Amino acid sequence: MSRDNVTYCLKKAGQLLFALFVLSLIVFFVSRLAPGEPLKAYYGESVEKMSFQQLENARERLGLNDSLLTQYIRWGAGALRGDFGISYIYKQPALQVVSQVYGNTALLAGTSFVLIFVLGLLLAVFCVRHEGKPVDRLICKIGVAANSIPEFFVALILILIFSVSLGILPQSGAHSLEGGGILEHLILPVSAIVVSHIWYCAYLMRSKLSEEVRREYILLCKVKGLSQRQIIWKHCMRNIFPAVVSIMAIFLPHLLGGAYIIEMVFSYPGLGKLGVESAQYHDYNMLMLVSLLTGGAVVLANMLAQVINEKLDPRFRHEEIREDRREQS
Repeated sequence: MSRDNVTYCLKKAGQLLFALFVLSLIVFFVSRLAPGEPLKAYYGESVEKMSFQQLENARERLGLNDSLLTQYIRWGAGALRGDFGISYIYKQPALQVVSQVYGNTALLAGTSFVLIFVLGLLLAVFCVRHEGKPVDRLICKIGVAANSIPEFFVALILILIFSVSLGILPQSGAHSLEGGGILEHLILPVSAIVVSHIWYCAYLMRSKLSEEVRREYILLCKVKGLSQRQIIWKHCMRNIFPAVVSIMAIFLPHLLGGAYIIEMVFSYPGLGKLGVESAQYHDYNMLMLVSLLTGGAVVLANMLAQVINEKLDPRFRHEEIREDRREQS
């Protein structure tokens, strides 16, 4: 591995660690400065019956009487060892609780991500091939309307139709009581996410593709006798693929935010549900871990998109290396 490649990898790793460090600082201090009593998450309603001395002893056992800086240093030292503290709600290590549900969120978000990418790309191609026609205008209007409806409202409509009225799909959970059944529990949550976000993705790709089909080389392709389908899939898509990758990386935070909302609506056991519960009940350790996992996923996705773009178009990489050399000199 060349020196430039080593420097590049170290720079990316440093950026990731710095981003997680800044995120941990923000979440740690904001959560602790917010009003609320974390002891209620750990002891429940019995907190109201505790004397002042009992409350002080309880806070001392949980380390809540130390200064915020001391608490952060203690938490950071534990996190570096893989110990993210005890969840106040579940009375278990936060990492153990997260390990039981993170797969559900990965499945929900991953399935939605793939469907939105594939269907959004197909929808963008269809609109470009029929650009300006009534069907294109109709799809655009429907897409804008669907994109304007909040995820939770779409989820409630789907529950009302398919769970309450028709009774053909479950309205909560991730597994049936008899075991298995995860696919049928995914249908409504995934549908709500896809309906709410597909046009945002499709519109961005449609704009890029619409610009590409107006370039001068398209005229040459037409002169050679290539069909519109061949021009779009063999030439245009290859040229806009780096932009599509960037769009999907930018789209990931929107997708995760939508997935977390959907998890609450459908009582779907995942990171979103844990995150909301931990913020609501001041479960600091759980909130820190969920925030770091979410933030890390977003940062990694953006870095991965940048790496893919640099592989597809080496000019991005060479430009970054030149900037690094200028900074060092």
